Amino acid sequence: MPWLDIPLTRCRFHGAKGRPASAVQQRPYKMGAPILYCSDPAPITNCGMQNRSGSEDVASKKMSDGGLPVIARFEVRHRNYLAPDGSINRPLPAFASDANLLTALYRAMLLLRNFDRKAVALQRTGRLGTYAVSLGQEAVSVGIASAMRAEDVLLPSYRDNGALIWRGVKLEEILLFWGGDERGNQFSGPVQDFPFCVPVGSQAPHAAGVAYAFKLRKQPRVAVCMFGDGATSKGDVYEAMNFAGVHKLPVVFVATNNQWAISVPLRLQTGCETLAQKAIAAGFIGEQVDGSDVVAMRAAAEDAIATAREGQGPRFIEAVTYRLGDHTTSDDALRYRSADEVQARWKEEPITRLRSYLVGQKMWSKAQEEQLAAECHERVEAAVERYLATEPRRPEIMFDHLYAELPETYAAQRRQLAGDGDA
Repeated sequence: MPWLDIPLTRCRFHGAKGRPASAVQQRPYKMGAPILYCSDPAPITNCGMQNRSGSEDVASKKMSDGGLPVIARFEVRHRNYLAPDGSINRPLPAFASDANLLTALYRAMLLLRNFDRKAVALQRTGRLGTYAVSLGQEAVSVGIASAMRAEDVLLPSYRDNGALIWRGVKLEEILLFWGGDERGNQFSGPVQDFPFCVPVGSQAPHAAGVAYAFKLRKQPRVAVCMFGDGATSKGDVYEAMNFAGVHKLPVVFVATNNQWAISVPLRLQTGCETLAQKAIAAGFIGEQVDGSDVVAMRAAAEDAIATAREGQGPRFIEAVTYRLGDHTTSDDALRYRSADEVQARWKEEPITRLRSYLVGQKMWSKAQEEQLAAECHERVEAAVERYLATEPRRPEIMFDHLYAELPETYAAQRRQLAGDGDA
């Protein structure tokens, strides 16, 4: 497997058995190739290459790079178990033998897709505000949340509905939030989970703070912070990662690399081969995962959360997936990417992938599929009814959480909005 030598600011690929890249067949980089964690404490001379022709090679080497020693090597691993057709790429983790767990993951992803479809319909008919769908990305939020404990703390972005639903948030509460009602953030999930974060990347420093509190209190808890690939271009995210690395905090950063930050493709966001390698500069492990493989996502989350809980510091997961829908209901992705590109990516989507595996393993049947579809429809429709039946809040309540004791200037405005004749 290739690896990267990094002598100071220069980079060089090496092939098998330490041979330089020039001595092996050159191949274009493929997403998922293992490159970049783990550093060597002692300098490595001659860039780790074997001296094949004595002093002549050494002299040639010195001419090409000044004979500078390699002081560290890093690599990034790629995790994947299920191929797009549901076949197995490598031995599965132990939990994959649990049919109940795998079907629970499948049910959660299918529910999320049905919920998203209904939410878009509500928005298009003026009954919901701007909404961000998870189409094609369901395995990321469901896989991550399924590995968390109730006492852990989730810090989600605006596209992580699957994680919230898994952790007990009601569908109508999510609809309330996207309908402009802040009561949606007072949800039924774990009380210390954070609300939706719409500003890109701003929840990352909060996650570092939460994890710092866990460490100070000596609590075996983990903060899990989720954001998109565009957030890794924000200073907030790297500052949080740097702080977490210095203090070895129990936090897991999850970057959903869906290839697009709204209309900006990944190649225009970063020059890095992977997003996972950004963790290396902060002093901890970054792993790349097939984000359309829920088994891989669950396994990566289990490992990362367990490591953080044991006091071994933070971890970073890059979930490589694809956003099959628009960025939000206010976006038209056809303006910046082709329909052919999207159609090709449908072959990799996570729900069909897991269903194909379950059917092949005799864990799932057509009758179960039909029953689940009916259950999802019924559950979503009932949640929509409860959402639409919720009485809107009166405008004066906007003042109720500003101060412990409301100043008279605002108190007068509140009375006016409330229709108080003395205002």
